[in-house]
Amino acid sequence: MAYRWQCLMSLAFAVAVFLAWIVLYLARGAFWRADQRLVVGEIAEWPAVTAVVPARNEAAGIAACVRGILAQDYPGTLYLIVIDDQSVDDTAELAQSAAAELGAASRLTVLRGKDLPAGWAGKVWAMQQGVEAAAGDTPYLWFTDGDIVHAPQVLRALVAKAVAEKRVLVSLMVRLSCQTLWERWLIPPFLFFFQKLYPFAWVNDSRRRLAGAAGGCMLVARAALETSGGLPAMRGALIDDCTLAAQLKAEGPIWLGLADHSISLRRYTHLQEIWRMVARSAYVQLEFRPSRLLIATLAMLFLYLLPWVLLVLGLMNGQPWVWGLSLASLLLSWRIFWPTLHDYRLSPMWALSLQPAAWLYTLMTLDSARRHYGGRGGAWKGRVYPAERGR
Repeated sequence: MAYRWQCLMSLAFAVAVFLAWIVLYLARGAFWRADQRLVVGEIAEWPAVTAVVPARNEAAGIAACVRGILAQDYPGTLYLIVIDDQSVDDTAELAQSAAAELGAASRLTVLRGKDLPAGWAGKVWAMQQGVEAAAGDTPYLWFTDGDIVHAPQVLRALVAKAVAEKRVLVSLMVRLSCQTLWERWLIPPFLFFFQKLYPFAWVNDSRRRLAGAAGGCMLVARAALETSGGLPAMRGALIDDCTLAAQLKAEGPIWLGLADHSISLRRYTHLQEIWRMVARSAYVQLEFRPSRLLIATLAMLFLYLLPWVLLVLGLMNGQPWVWGLSLASLLLSWRIFWPTLHDYRLSPMWALSLQPAAWLYTLMTLDSARRHYGGRGGAWKGRVYPAERGR
């Protein structure tokens, strides 16, 4: 009797997992297609843009970043403001040298960041200083990071999209480094999970409330930003990009896509580097709610661990429906993952990394909660924020 009950339970779980993957395949905004792409368009009049780069200890990439921005093939006026957020390296000097090499020193302003006020997250405060320094009549602000290089046509594409479709925010998930073993194992799943959490087609649909953005590249309509309350309205946000996206979507349509020509220079050589990146904000994403942590953990185990468990049990107990449905779930998950792997030019064999990567990301999320309750909160670039920050 107990064996029969176990078989029925295994079959029920196998059916449930398979149906869950069918739902993700058919009814989650086709997030897995990775097809939201930006193309260069033409508009009648090109508005002025001020690029704002918050940079804290970015000596490794700031020169390339500055060169990429100032070398944009943009018909309108473009200025760049780099906020040297109290760096202890030569970030400011390298930025100025890069602009001078291009003969564009007059279009660059480097500001020494002011002390961080109470209640502000460091990056948001640096961005705010850039907004305050930008000319008041600049209609668009381009927020990007100091370790990202943009090809010459990127700004044209961003502005054309914003103007032609009256988008108050146009954002790109830049191409992340995918060279080391850890990057190949964990970066494509990171992008896959981000798209699953924020299906880009739903973000881009003005009829839906879902909002998301990628902080490495965000073109913002200044009027909408000011109407929404500006950056002071989200001063303590540790997940600044998605917070800003939600704030701006209340003012008008937004757009989020994958970048083809904007590249992050940041490398992740060791697991600890990716672990810190995720653990600093994963529990913030769950709004510090134990119930959400529990649901997220169970969901990840259900989708990414249970199929393997049921596959083994089904084979051991001679239950073809159980192991067959479990194998079908795994094959479907790998099929859904394939477009992301293809985008990063990785072999289909890397699809086998999806489930182990999911287990690791689940552990990172649990560790994020552990750090929160340990009183450490979010730590990034030498700053440690109070555990309650970001609510």
